[in-house]
Amino acid sequence: MITNEPVLWEAVIEGGETWSHVLKRGTGLRVTDTAGGANVASLFYNAANFSERFNLPDTLKAQHIARLTKGFVLYSDMGRILCSITEDTLGWHDPLGGYSNAALVREKYGEASYQQCRNGWHQDACTGLMLEIGKYGMRERDLTPSLNLFSKVWVDTAGAMRFVEGHSTAGSYVELRAEMNTLVVLNTCQHPMDPNPEYAPKPVTVQVRRMAAPAPDDACRVSRPENERGFINTERYHL
Repeated sequence: MITNEPVLWEAVIEGGETWSHVLKRGTGLRVTDTAGGANVASLFYNAANFSERFNLPDTLKAQHIARLTKGFVLYSDMGRILCSITEDTLGWHDPLGGYSNAALVREKYGEASYQQCRNGWHQDACTGLMLEIGKYGMRERDLTPSLNLFSKVWVDTAGAMRFVEGHSTAGSYVELRAEMNTLVVLNTCQHPMDPNPEYAPKPVTVQVRRMAAPAPDDACRVSRPENERGFINTERYHL
């Protein structure tokens, strides 16, 4: 938990914006839904080697889950842990729904260019994420599945995916602890399954604080047997 540590850095990510930061090992990131109804498509990469990145299938199957919350971790495709979820006021963040693209936004919300609407123009998450990772020399092929913070999607008995409206209220937050230097890329466009017919992405606040290294009995480490091996792999990487 990083609540009582001094804030090293803080910023607001406005609705529809994309943001990135190399979250150093020994620090944590709190993301807060400031207005309620936010969605944050999140990508994660090993900052020292971008070819190692968030592996969604391994994250879910290793922990026997279809959602992410406090006590779970984000695995890389090398079996190491990029980040752990150390605090969460919601109990459910969506790893299944993906993120919007230009065609979906155009069909759902209509055309609205920057020339017409200035900062209110209609943006999509895929383009924003692609432009942001381009700053680090990556391309479209380096896009991965996302973790959608503050959104909830469940699957009914018939196999249909259901988006839950009003899941996140103002002040809801989640905290991520970096287990290695991790490039975190966030986009605040609406969830692709959000039924709201209006283009209305919501802002979030991000804060960076220092965090202590996980203890042997850390909740994220002991929540699943596989996580112990993931932490060992990560610690060996830093020897």
